[in-house]
Order: sequence, then structure tokens, then C-alpha cells
Amino acid sequence: MNPPINILVVDDVTQNITAIEAVLKQPGITILKAGSGNEALERLLVEDVALALMDVRMPGMDGFELAELMRGSDRTRTIPIIFMTAAANDPKRTFRGYEAGAVDFLHKPFDPDILKSKVGVFVELYSQRRQLSAQLDEIRNALRLNELFAAVLGHDLRNPLNAISGCAELIRRSSKEPNSVVMAERIQSSVKRMAQMIEQLLDVARIRAGGVSLQMQPADVLQVCTTIRDELESSRENGRIALTSSGNTRATFDVGRLSQVVSNLLGNALQHGDPSAPIVVNISGDDPVALTIQVGNRGTIPAELMKSLFEPFQAGRASHKGLGLGLYIASQYVQAHGGEVVVRSGETEDTVFEFLLPRTPPAGSAEVKLSF
Repeated sequence: MNPPINILVVDDVTQNITAIEAVLKQPGITILKAGSGNEALERLLVEDVALALMDVRMPGMDGFELAELMRGSDRTRTIPIIFMTAAANDPKRTFRGYEAGAVDFLHKPFDPDILKSKVGVFVELYSQRRQLSAQLDEIRNALRLNELFAAVLGHDLRNPLNAISGCAELIRRSSKEPNSVVMAERIQSSVKRMAQMIEQLLDVARIRAGGVSLQMQPADVLQVCTTIRDELESSRENGRIALTSSGNTRATFDVGRLSQVVSNLLGNALQHGDPSAPIVVNISGDDPVALTIQVGNRGTIPAELMKSLFEPFQAGRASHKGLGLGLYIASQYVQAHGGEVVVRSGETEDTVFEFLLPRTPPAGSAEVKLSF
């Protein structure tokens, strides 16, 4: 059951408050009464209010002064204020009222139907805002649970996977049966693919929790790309990945995160590119400010996938070989380094992923908070 919606009525004349209460009384609405500006401030310190109805002329603190104080507090700044006045329409006073934060004026004696109509609008807006806030809290809680689930799942799955991989390696080395060796190699390949999926899930959980920081250090991008190429080609036909470079290929970056970027882009090219054509990796270090890294493969990306290419868990890319997270993670880590991944596909028979890597990391990048 939803808590009642509070409406604050501030007037030094008790009869006026009683009359307003009689007009607005209905289920789900609570009228909070205050006979002065100071009393109203005390109520606002402890109560959440959807709307404040204020008399302009009150002894001590008048309605304008109370409104200005409310606008100066984070807790009460957004509360809509309707001023009630018995004075004749005065443009100067009206301007001051709106300047103080009023959303409307009611002149006494007020029409009950007009009062109910105006108040009803703000009550409905407040109710919708509260409902949206509750839904947002539910979504945040669900995301936290999903991230916790992914982290726990990834952590708990690593140990049995390591055991499976170790047993498969033992069978591969000790068995003299060709079929057993082949099966052991398939098991190891499947374990490696599953381990990569787990690592991607953990990366997404870290990114969405804003818990990833970069460890910047001077290093050679060419060496990073060479290492990743050698790792990927160890279980595939050698020579398919062609690596070229020019100029100075050194910069300051997070070696581990950039390795993931290159690995994900190369893995994507190997999985989706034409298997009969080479994967071309080019590193250009001719620019003194930034390096340009390109990963190209034969084949094109369907136009309907281009707009959502770097979004996570895309059904069009996810398959038995992956979760559709590689490009999302690569894009996030490149952005953290101050660059951006762009893709060209369809103009020719090739697809090219390209990103810039600044030689000097942007200020504050060591404490970067990545977002989903």
C-alpha cells in the first residue's frame, strides 16, 4: 500500500486552513498544517511534501521569505509552491512570488473547484515521480543482484574448470590412443572458451559497478599485439594474422586492458571474417600524439547490426562461441584510455575496426570509472 501524499498548508488564520482541508480531503491525501513560516520549516524537516500552499501575508516570516528559504535547501528545493493571497492583483508582487519559486497564485476567496483542479495536477505528478523512483530502485537492486551473481558464478566456476583442463592435459600427454588425444584437445578448447566467457561476464560486472581502474605504464603496443597474435594462432592455422607497424609504437597505457581490446577485436575477426582470407593488423606510430590501431578482415557486417554493434548481449552476435560481449568490453576500455573504436564495413568487401590510443593518458584515467 502506498503511503499518503502530504500537502503542506501554511496560513496564520486557522479558519483558512480548515476550509482548505475540507475542500482537499480525500483518501490518500494528508493535510499538514502550519500557522507560521517557522512552523512550516519544522514540518518540512521531517515530512516529504508533494505541494505547499502558502499564504503570502503572515506575521514574522511572510510567504515570500519562506519560499526563498525552501529554494535554498536541497531537501525542499523542488517542492511546488502555490501562493494564496487576498490582495489585489499586483504585477510587482506577482513577479516577486514567481522569482521566489512559486508555480501559481490563488486569490482569496478561492473557487473550490479551481483549487482541487490545481492541486490534483501536482498530486498526480508527485505520485508518478514516486512510482518511477520505486521502479528505478527495483531496477538498481536487480542489477546489483545480477552483477553479484555473475561475479560469484565466475569465481566458483574457475576451480572446476581448472581441474577439467588439468585432467584433459594429462590425458593428452599420457594417452597413446589418437581418438583420446583428439577428445582431450577438444575438451581443452571448450574449457578455454568457457573461461573467456566467464572473464567477460566478470568484466561487465566490474564495468557496471564502476570498479575498474587502469594501471598505466610505458609499453610497446607492437609487442602487445605480437603476443596476442601468437596466443590466438597457437590453436589455429599459423600465418592467418598479418601484423604490420610503422613509426614509434610505444605509449603509456594499461597493458592488460589493451591486451583484452586487441584479443577481442582479433577474436571477433577470426570468428566472423572469411576463413580463407587473412586478418590484417596495422599499427601506425607516425603521429607524435596518438597511435592508430586497425584490425581488418574480409567480410561485411549487416546494416541492421551496425547501430548496436558495441552494445552488450546482442542476440545477433551471441552464439555458442560467445556472449556478444567482446566488442562492448573493447569499446569501454578504449574509451577509458581516451579513444574511441570506430568501424567501417560495407564500402568494400572488408570490415575494419580502428581506434586511437593517446601516447599520454588523459588526466585522471588511472582512477577512471567505467559505465554501462
